[in-house]
Amino acid sequence: MRRFLLPLLFPCALAAAPQDAAEFVDLMPGKDLAGWVNVNGAPETWQVVDGVLRCTGKPISALRTERMYENFVFECEWRHLQSGGNAGIFVWAGPLPAVGAPFLRAIEVQVLDHGYGNTADYTTHGDVFPIWGSTMKPFGRHKGMRSFPSEERSKPSPEWNHYRIEARDGVLRLSVNGKEVSGGEDCNWRKGYLGLEAEGAPTEWRNLRILELPGGKGTPEQTATEARGHRPLYCGDLRGWRAEPAAAKAFLAKDWQLVLAADGAAGSALGTEATFADFELIVDVRPGKGAAAADGADGGIALGDEERRVVIPFGALDAERWQRVVVRRTGETATVAIEGRGAPAESCAVPAGRCRVWIVHPGRTVQVCNLFVREER
Repeated sequence: MRRFLLPLLFPCALAAAPQDAAEFVDLMPGKDLAGWVNVNGAPETWQVVDGVLRCTGKPISALRTERMYENFVFECEWRHLQSGGNAGIFVWAGPLPAVGAPFLRAIEVQVLDHGYGNTADYTTHGDVFPIWGSTMKPFGRHKGMRSFPSEERSKPSPEWNHYRIEARDGVLRLSVNGKEVSGGEDCNWRKGYLGLEAEGAPTEWRNLRILELPGGKGTPEQTATEARGHRPLYCGDLRGWRAEPAAAKAFLAKDWQLVLAADGAAGSALGTEATFADFELIVDVRPGKGAAAADGADGGIALGDEERRVVIPFGALDAERWQRVVVRRTGETATVAIEGRGAPAESCAVPAGRCRVWIVHPGRTVQVCNLFVREER
């Protein structure tokens, strides 16, 4: 019986293999970023060249999938192109960066080169940890909610590494170059977007593929907020913006932040080249010390054109703390809300017709990031 059964069973195994392999979906099958969203990077930050996803690392930013996933196996290969490079994979991520940060809320799977060094706080062999509001109960050796790998299996730049991430019902397991080493359970969120991180150093990615798994019972509280079509207005430099003469040296592009210099001319402004009709604007602001602005000016976000614009002042915000401001413009009315305050939105009149978005200098230091707009249709 053995003599006859083995030849029969072996061809069956061969026949099943292509079917299993076909269940994986190539996440980057073409020559472009179709199926992905460049959240807050420059156009050249992420590019597909000869089947390889190349990342410049600048500005610090994220690339994410267009759709959410809950239960899945994600596989990819990555390599750093310089010693000490830093990057990551965002699992169950939100669609936009966290307040005052260039990163997505997510469970992060660390992608770190050995040249960065290993300490009691982190390793370069596949740490897994929650960031910016997500939570996780780590497996094995850990510090806080950060899971450290059980073995040192990753290879240094410029060698390729293989990651396999299994995410199922709030449990995440990472395998590095063929063996499981770290992860956690009770993850929240446990349904969201899948993303890649640019964090200052050039990286390459290839063979990105996903196998969706059955099940999935994530509640609304365990699910990331859904993308609503926002696009970035600032991506690390001043492309798409134009400065008034007095503002040329007052607004400094510093990677993911736009910094209003302390010695900038109060009242000078930086405006978008594009104009908008009805829209929602998101902007994170961190005013510097000092409640009183130079020369009595109190700059802020403004809507309008060069001749007429209405300023929504920075003076309403707390100093030295990041806050998210949401402005909704409908016709000749704008409503302004500060997330997390619990106060009702305030409204003001704005000029009719299409308008530009301006940042007006208050004459003191202000940090700005995460400028996004969503046009109403």
